Amino acid sequence: MEPKRTRPVIIDCDTGVDDALALLFAVRHPGLDLRAVTCVAGNTDVDGVVRNTLTVLEQAGAPNIPVARGAARPLIEPARSARHVHGDDGMGDMSLPAPTRAPADVDAVTLLRREILASPRPVTLIPTAPLTNIALLLRTHPEVTHNIERIVFMGGAVACGNATPVAEFNVWHDPEAAAILLTAGVPITMYGLDVFRRVVVPGADVRRLRASAEPGARLAGDLLAHRPATPDVADDSEAGGIGDAGAVCTVVDPAGITTSLLPVEVSLAPGPTRGQTIVDRRPRPGESEIHAGLREQHLVDVALDVDVDRFVKLYLQTVESV
Repeated sequence: MEPKRTRPVIIDCDTGVDDALALLFAVRHPGLDLRAVTCVAGNTDVDGVVRNTLTVLEQAGAPNIPVARGAARPLIEPARSARHVHGDDGMGDMSLPAPTRAPADVDAVTLLRREILASPRPVTLIPTAPLTNIALLLRTHPEVTHNIERIVFMGGAVACGNATPVAEFNVWHDPEAAAILLTAGVPITMYGLDVFRRVVVPGADVRRLRASAEPGARLAGDLLAHRPATPDVADDSEAGGIGDAGAVCTVVDPAGITTSLLPVEVSLAPGPTRGQTIVDRRPRPGESEIHAGLREQHLVDVALDVDVDRFVKLYLQTVESV
């Protein structure tokens, strides 16, 4: 029987505690070929993101995957970090060693174009950050879409936001970039807060990882310990959510989520709804469309439910597989 081929993927991230969890999973899963990692300002400044990404790849024992510095701020607005969540260094202030690896000598958009067009199989893009780099790529080099199989992005929310009551951080940080993403012309999966918050590793597993003698597994445990579960999801005080890593799990095991193909648009107007992903779940057009005409809305596979136990098992088996 012919061996199963690995899937080429590129992660665009703002590492970030849960981006680090995603990188650890991606480099250790045998079904993924992580061709490149591109960095963008988000959880911390872009130079910190590059440093954190290189450190995580080293700790994971990853091969010399090219890592490139990308946008230092959103398309229009200033950068607004999430250091209050991820620590001053973006990695939970865990005093991780400085990386010995160096970033690539090209910028993120150049690296994205190069790796996508050079891939013998269509690439799956996994943005787990504000979408500035992806928007710049799509506008500058639209020809790359011919070799993109799917974009699976962590961002948005159907119900409740976190940056605002209705907007999720990655989309809120650069709403214009997210709106451009929706015009990519390739299949898109939105792994939003509705499922993001639910995938939680029990405290007993977190403790086991933290006690591991293997550096990558131990790092995963320390990162999970920095991401306590929200009380409405788990009452285990030592449990930790895998966050962005769930988007990478979705690429490996798409049956682990329940999606619906729905019209999605991003609110770009100033005010309390800016950055909201407006997901239309109505069975038929309403009075607004009847009287004013249909708006152009792009269809996205929106994750509405997740098999928590399945993804937790998948994540643990993968990061402990070395």
